[in-house]
Amino acid sequence: MKLTYKGDYALKIILDLAQYYEKGLVRVKDISERQDIPKKYLEQIILILKGAGYVRSRRGPDGGIALAKPPEKIRLGEIIRLTDGATSPITCVSKTEPSSCRAFAGCPFVDMWRDIRDYTNRIVDHTTFADMLDRVKIIETTEPDYAI
Repeated sequence: MKLTYKGDYALKIILDLAQYYEKGLVRVKDISERQDIPKKYLEQIILILKGAGYVRSRRGPDGGIALAKPPEKIRLGEIIRLTDGATSPITCVSKTEPSSCRAFAGCPFVDMWRDIRDYTNRIVDHTTFADMLDRVKIIETTEPDYAI
């Protein structure tokens, strides 16, 4: 799996919105500044997330965006696949893109690629944004260790 900037930014947008889930709408400009995502690109990704039902929005001076679902109902794998497609390390073992490789049946790497795909899917399909919020809290409360 190769995560693109679009996928990385989409994950950051959802995580940012998850942090404000109970507080209401968030301004796009604020997300752009906090996550260091160019505003124009952020708006394009928000349209994708909104079209898929992950984000809701309201226009106007009191407008903004918010998650359309609770953080515990959104898994990382959903967002990655929405923005970047299959999570397979190589297309020959993709569950959504059938292999056209003539050497597939006798390929010694197939099992390894499947294992990598399955391991990746186990992680991204079982990790919710609520889990990621827990990680954020741990990071924020942990003292940095500057020992050499």
